[in-house]
Amino acid sequence: MRVVVAEDVLFTREGLVRMLEDAGVDVVGQAGDGDELLAQVRIHAPDVAIADIRMPPTHTDEGLVAARRIRADHPAVGVLVLSSYVEPRYAMDLIQEQPERSGYLLKERVVDMASVVDALRRLVDGETVIDPTIVARLVGRRRRTDPLALLTEREKEVLGLIAEGMSNKAIAGRLVITERTIEAHVTQIFQKLALPESSDQHRRVLAVLTFLRK
Repeated sequence: MRVVVAEDVLFTREGLVRMLEDAGVDVVGQAGDGDELLAQVRIHAPDVAIADIRMPPTHTDEGLVAARRIRADHPAVGVLVLSSYVEPRYAMDLIQEQPERSGYLLKERVVDMASVVDALRRLVDGETVIDPTIVARLVGRRRRTDPLALLTEREKEVLGLIAEGMSNKAIAGRLVITERTIEAHVTQIFQKLALPESSDQHRRVLAVLTFLRK
């Protein structure tokens, strides 16, 4: 797996690169701002671009802007945006436009490199990955018309874990039930949310979007 890493703080970037390389990830390029990130993506065509959400010059949302540009110009390249803050609006801005291969994690997850690598693999597979804390914040909002009203509590629980980027096998392990049972729950979720017939992976992304929207 080939990645480009964008982080303006050199010490932080070098630490992240070292951890990724130790985990077997091939870091093919590094950048200190959004423009440099875009240039590195054009040069190296990585599998995934990892970007801090706040970079020069304003340190607001330059990483998000660059991520959206990458998804538009290089649809085969996944993006993983890292943030120090719980910012659900930014996560939704990213995934609503182009959910496939888009991910948003809190920087605190970096200490668990196995989770980061798993997220990168899911992005390469075309999935959406959202930090569990962001999922909890979004789900906690009240909805006037709840599209999930038809789902059972177990189905909502399964869908929440899908939103975190977990596979059916991983969800089965978390809930201590069989993978076949999870598959049945997923089928029911697709049917109750009236998702159009397509690949199961695409419908998983659509289900996640339904789950996270207001």
